[in-house]
Amino acid sequence: MVEAIRTGSYPPGSTLPTEPLLAAELGVSRPALREALILLQEDGVITVRRGVGRTVNHHLPPRGFECLKSLEALLGQGGPVVVRALARGYEEPTDFSTQHLLLPGSGRVRFWESLLEVGGVHGCLTQEWAAPDDVLGRVLPQAAEAFDGPGARTASLLGLLLDAGRHLPLTGSSSITATTLGRQRGAQLGRPGDTPALLVTQVVRLDRTPLLAAKHMLPPGVPALQVWHAR
Repeated sequence: MVEAIRTGSYPPGSTLPTEPLLAAELGVSRPALREALILLQEDGVITVRRGVGRTVNHHLPPRGFECLKSLEALLGQGGPVVVRALARGYEEPTDFSTQHLLLPGSGRVRFWESLLEVGGVHGCLTQEWAAPDDVLGRVLPQAAEAFDGPGARTASLLGLLLDAGRHLPLTGSSSITATTLGRQRGAQLGRPGDTPALLVTQVVRLDRTPLLAAKHMLPPGVPALQVWHAR
């Protein structure tokens, strides 16, 4: 239904068909449809008015986690953010980077690991992989130059990528998982390994070309993130 709204089948401001008609169009039962409509209302996609029905909102929630803002920008709402470089270099593709960046099985890709401190507190451990340099050189050479520039020690890959591609229609998709830090990440964040945390995995693309894949580990106590995660 969200895709149908975004593509104009149900344009902004229009009234959705009645439940029987909509259920028939979608090929679902009316109870299942009602559950979906409740979720769409919670997500800010539609509004329900007595005597009017369900109308499509004019301003839809943005797609995906964080509307493509860097973690340092998002966490900066809770105080000054310092990006501390733990690793800056190249590594062989991992299962994660190969899957999300569509990499060949051999070669090396740019890998950064950073610790983000918010108001002097360890707030996020982030691991980022960039598309191969030849892809970046063809699609977004400004990003490749920024990754090798003076800002590399004080910014994330995502922050530099968004700055370099601010004139391009970059899109992102993410997933959020509840987990625990584990021994190694716990040590890096100064927390016990069994500390609960949120793991955000993220992929940034230009059209169909993936440019960046990342994992962000957020322990308890970090500033609240304003998140729209459109269904």
